[in-house]
Formats: sequence, C-alpha cells, structure tokens
Amino acid sequence: MKSYTDLDIYKMAYELALEVHELTMTLPKYEQYEQGSQIRRSSKRIKDTVAEGFGRRRYKDEFIRFLIFAHSSCDETVSQLNMISDIHFKENPLTDLLNRYDILGRKINSFIKYIETSWKTN
Repeated sequence: MKSYTDLDIYKMAYELALEVHELTMTLPKYEQYEQGSQIRRSSKRIKDTVAEGFGRRRYKDEFIRFLIFAHSSCDETVSQLNMISDIHFKENPLTDLLNRYDILGRKINSFIKYIETSWKTN
C-alpha cells in the first residue's frame, strides 16, 4: 500500500462521511448547526485520523494510536446517528447507515489487531 487512500477503512470512512454530510443537510435548520455539525465533524474525523496515522506508519505505536482515535470517532458517530435516528427518523430509522458504521468499526478494530501483530517497520 502506497497511500492511505489504498486502505479499505479510509475508503469506507470517506464514503460514509459524504453520506452523513448529505443526510445532515436534510435536518431542520436548528439541528444542522447543533447535532448536524457535531456528527459531520466526527464522521469526517475518522477518515482524517486514518490518513494522519498512515503518515506516521513508520512508528508502529503512533500508527496504532491514531487508528484507536479513528475507532473512537467511529463510536462517537454511531452515538450521534442513534440520537438523530431516534429524534428525526422515527418512521424510517437509519438502520442501514448504522450497520455500515458498525462494519467500519469492526474493520478498524481488525486493522489495529493486524498492525499490532504483523506490522513490520523499516
């Protein structure tokens, strides 16, 4: 892998962040600036933290630390999505989006385990 853009977790996080951004633009105005803003930041932070960690991949512990931050941001995004779903999408819950964030969280966790056990630094 030559770039963070080659990582499946980055690609998935990027696509999900775009989807969350579009979703939040459909929320009521007051919510776009409150919870909408918060979830946009947390969802975009996942991909950004993966990218920053990849830049530090030479230092295994640093890479892992940033992947843990990305996982934490994924958890925060799920928490925000649950709240938005319960408040604004009672008739049509955001189940599919929540499921895909759950998959992303599991992939990040698996990647952390791979780095911990198999990553070779130069």
